[in-house]
Amino acid sequence: MRRSKELELRSSAVTLSDMEVFIFPRLMYSLLLANLMSPRIWRWRDDPWFDRIERAKPYRRINRLKQFIMDHYVFNLDLDTWGLTTKDKELERFRDFIDAGTLAQSNALFGYEGDKYYFSIDIRTHFGLDKYEGDVIPYWKTETVEAMDAFKFKPSYANGAGECVSLAALYAAALFIVARIPLEDIFLMATPLHSQNFIDVDEGILTNNRRLLTKAMWFNGTALSAQARRAIENERVTIVAHESGHIHAVYDEATIDPVAYGRFSERLRSFLRTPIREEILVNFLRHHRETQNCFQIRWPVHGSDHYISAEHAFSYEHGSPYKLSDSTRAKLLDDIDEEEYQTTPIPGRMVLNDFEAFIRDSQLDCSRPEDIQRLKQELGQGCERAGIAIDALAAFCCVEPRLPDPSAKRFVSEGEPLGLRPDMNREQLISRLEGLRSRHPVVDLAFYSYRDLNRTDPWPFLLAALERNPVSLEAAREMSDAEVIGLVSEMPGESIYDEEARLAQPDEVWNYGRGDGVEKAILIANILHERRPDAHLELRVEPQRARLTLDGDVLEFASTKGLEPQTWPLGQGIALSD
Repeated sequence: MRRSKELELRSSAVTLSDMEVFIFPRLMYSLLLANLMSPRIWRWRDDPWFDRIERAKPYRRINRLKQFIMDHYVFNLDLDTWGLTTKDKELERFRDFIDAGTLAQSNALFGYEGDKYYFSIDIRTHFGLDKYEGDVIPYWKTETVEAMDAFKFKPSYANGAGECVSLAALYAAALFIVARIPLEDIFLMATPLHSQNFIDVDEGILTNNRRLLTKAMWFNGTALSAQARRAIENERVTIVAHESGHIHAVYDEATIDPVAYGRFSERLRSFLRTPIREEILVNFLRHHRETQNCFQIRWPVHGSDHYISAEHAFSYEHGSPYKLSDSTRAKLLDDIDEEEYQTTPIPGRMVLNDFEAFIRDSQLDCSRPEDIQRLKQELGQGCERAGIAIDALAAFCCVEPRLPDPSAKRFVSEGEPLGLRPDMNREQLISRLEGLRSRHPVVDLAFYSYRDLNRTDPWPFLLAALERNPVSLEAAREMSDAEVIGLVSEMPGESIYDEEARLAQPDEVWNYGRGDGVEKAILIANILHERRPDAHLELRVEPQRARLTLDGDVLEFASTKGLEPQTWPLGQGIALSD
């Protein structure tokens, strides 16, 4: 029986898997709004780390927030965390919404390989997918802030954790709540293999998993900046999400405000470009090590010119506070022993000092072909690999992001503006979102991502619970029903969600080893339903208890979730059409 798009969309707002976010782009912002409603990030304001943060300038506020996230969260892409599914199963599920060819253009799990870079690294091996059969793929589920915090209950995790979409949504919410950055200045970007944010503050700031990059950091040539550059350099941007809406690379309809999208595009392109200067040249050589052998550095030793290969000089940066690219170059080169230098120039190499002088005097622009040609001619006097080196330098200085093309889209309004301001408190924000639900589809989805079953239809949550939680099924495979019930019953009776009516999914309860009575009952129902899908399975919830019935046998659990009394048939009735 085919399900309605509404049910599929709302249940996807609960599970928030990677593939669901790419198929239903409104889900990215629904997760952000769910985090904005959560009490967790609002409590960060009371942490002494953020004392008087409102007095600081925006970049200082953002940098303070970055350190807090670095201290409290780690990046997690353990493919076993949320279990496995198959391509065929998911393609069948989504066949009314997107075809396989289109999905393969935007999602790594369904065939996306990106540019030459990703072919060369073997994308499946890079992400650990090679250990699974070709049709088997992992669930990459994004996490709410509560699910991220709960990683501390898993073995080998001392703090919270999350994958890249989770960290992007966490950052965006915290930027608004703690750093008081308006939502209009925060843009969420998803490529097929990564998610990050662009913050329109100063020259621009990019979030990259737990870290931040300013424009200066983007061009500093370090290993960290190289890692952060990878997605934008090698992938197209599939989704841009903003308070005004979204734009998707493969869908004709866009809901983002065209003016806001134009500002974002212009500001991001400016962030990714820099004039060719001496410091940028040396940063490029640090980043593009295979080009270092085009250069040598001239330096006076006891009053006479000596020479050292660029790669040898760069090797001394490791473990040193000094750099070849700034005013500390002299100290770095003075620290190198005299016997490391040669007294005559090294054949076949350009002297970096002379090439820097040419750049300083020429006012070069990486976007002008004639300037690139001048660089090739100048470098060609000393290096036969000049053409390759200068093309790489131009690409380093001028990254052109492959953004969704607005001219190919039909723009429609998402609905009434969100109207969320940094001076609001949490209660005012939730009240505003409550009032928008009937007039704004993203806001309505946010309440499903928020997992509040007193505010939402329960069936999307239950459908997700009984169809997309394979970890508990596999872990309990060799256990009897009695052993499952005994193990779950003995778990601590605390939910990872602090508030009433908000529930964890079964695999969250299993992974974190704890749950309210209602959550425990749903976890057991997930396992028993998979074992006996035709059995009569029913869950009765009340404010202080949950009662699970299977073919006449009853299990009862205490609950503090305060759910409104209702009965949920979980057997064959879960296969709903709407």
